[in-house]
Amino acid sequence: MKKGLLLVIFSVFALNYFLKAQPATEIFLFDLSVKKNAVQISNPVNITNRRGYDNQPYFHPDKTILYYVSEDSVGRTDIFQYNYLTKQTRRLTHTPEREYSPTVTPDKRYISCIIQRDNGAQDLGKYPIDGEATPTILISDQVIGYHAWADSQNAAVLALPKPYSLHLINFKTKKDSILTDSVGRSLHKVPGENAISFVQQLKDNVWMIRKVVSEPMKINDITISMLSKEHDMAWTPDLKIIMSNESKLFFINTKGKGEWKEVSIDGNITGKSFTRIAVNNKGDKLALVISED
Repeated sequence: MKKGLLLVIFSVFALNYFLKAQPATEIFLFDLSVKKNAVQISNPVNITNRRGYDNQPYFHPDKTILYYVSEDSVGRTDIFQYNYLTKQTRRLTHTPEREYSPTVTPDKRYISCIIQRDNGAQDLGKYPIDGEATPTILISDQVIGYHAWADSQNAAVLALPKPYSLHLINFKTKKDSILTDSVGRSLHKVPGENAISFVQQLKDNVWMIRKVVSEPMKINDITISMLSKEHDMAWTPDLKIIMSNESKLFFINTKGKGEWKEVSIDGNITGKSFTRIAVNNKGDKLALVISED
């Protein structure tokens, strides 16, 4: 099959993948308490509080800022930031493209993201962190679904379509290492390590949380995932994993032979679906995406 035809097929798949009706979701910000054998979230604040798709939260590593994407009335997403100290919201991009998965780059000068175009292409690009409108394109020859930075040179990316292959890209050497496939959307830097965690399907209803170390490159198992639809998760600074099974949150201590335990939730948000999760570097705030319906 010719390369051009392959690109067209991949582009159509990618366009359908993101353009199917996005669920109406809100982003709630919680106070987070992490102890040796207990995790609690409390004082929920709805920081988006509007009808529509607000999703993919990501904390700045140093500042009191949470980045996220918000969809407008015609289905275009842009990047916003919420300062949870000043309680102010600011729009960072206003483009004809669709931005997804805002992520602060290791040098803290840019926000990298997936840029989806009307022809179905999904590039990995980066915008200056002050929100200027012209991005630098990092990857344009693949259909990128998700990404995470291991360090200043290496990023893990999930490439579409199925079987959703995981690549490790070295931007200094331009080396593209295809690692494995059947990978879920939850890619995260492991705190204190030059490593990215991912969730991989081993067989029906069995998923393993694993990590890839960038240098020297190797893949290690961490623990069996909770049974859930999307296996959304986040790391705490002390290497606990918090994961959603859609109706509840659970945590596990990865530094020992732990087991999954339920997160205590103090706040009236029951009866709705929980999906994406983010935890700040201080370990005292948690952002949670919650369905509106």
